[in-house]
Amino acid sequence: MSLFNVMDIASTGMHAEGVRLNTTASNIANANSISSSYDATYKARHPVFAAEMDKASAQQGLGSGVKVLGVVESPKPLQIEYRPGHPQADENGYIYKPNVNVVEEMADMLSASKSYETNVQVADTTKRIFRRVLMLGQGR
Repeated sequence: MSLFNVMDIASTGMHAEGVRLNTTASNIANANSISSSYDATYKARHPVFAAEMDKASAQQGLGSGVKVLGVVESPKPLQIEYRPGHPQADENGYIYKPNVNVVEEMADMLSASKSYETNVQVADTTKRIFRRVLMLGQGR
């Protein structure tokens, strides 16, 4: 595996974790929103990742990156609350809240942040190795 492949893998990891951080931030930002209908209520979103194994095996073990396949809505049920006096209550007196668990989202955000940081460190270490190799070529 060349150092260029390491940089590619780290960059795809940073991109994937960036998507994960953005979706988590969106979930947290919408956690307390209220709606008057089930369909209009915000639903938690989560990215789906896949290792690019097909590409890796075609290149004879040169490593693989991370691919963001998409962002999907959580299948967890929404929170439905009976509050007939609320201004956004439907005709039956119910309000609808997102299926976002803020504690889980914060844990996911910490995990994504650490993963992003690890990919940055890998890229930085690879960059330092490149510099040292170039210095060897200068005949020091």
